[in-house]
Amino acid sequence: MFRDRFTSDLKEAMRAGEKLRVSTIRLITAAIKSADIEARPAGKDPIDDAAIVNVLAKMIKQRRDSAEQFDKGNRPEMAASERAEIVLIESYLPKQMDEVATKAAVAKAIAETGAASPKDMGKVMAALKTAYAGQMDFGKVGGIVKDALK
Repeated sequence: MFRDRFTSDLKEAMRAGEKLRVSTIRLITAAIKSADIEARPAGKDPIDDAAIVNVLAKMIKQRRDSAEQFDKGNRPEMAASERAEIVLIESYLPKQMDEVATKAAVAKAIAETGAASPKDMGKVMAALKTAYAGQMDFGKVGGIVKDALK
């Protein structure tokens, strides 16, 4: 699903002369190809859509970190470029869960894993990442899980 969409969106962006969109989609496809190559020695097939969502989330995190560094380095034009790429990459991710839905998902994961203390946070986070990849910001979710396990 994702691969076909990237191909068609790339062609469309090229026809429309959208340089930022073309370069961002090319970066996405390169990251996916890299993940495919990493999976090959393990005898795996090319990565599936769930793994592609993880690749996109990783790309967003990298760009947020870069934008923050550019802001600190007084390079607002570079930070703006990174943020523009974030917006384009996010457009391919599933809709993000709101805070209420996130807290409900955390409560469900805690119940399913039988977590009882902060020591079990890893199990809960792993369950959430499996079930809700790309649908929530796991940097923020960590705090919610920690509060729920106190």
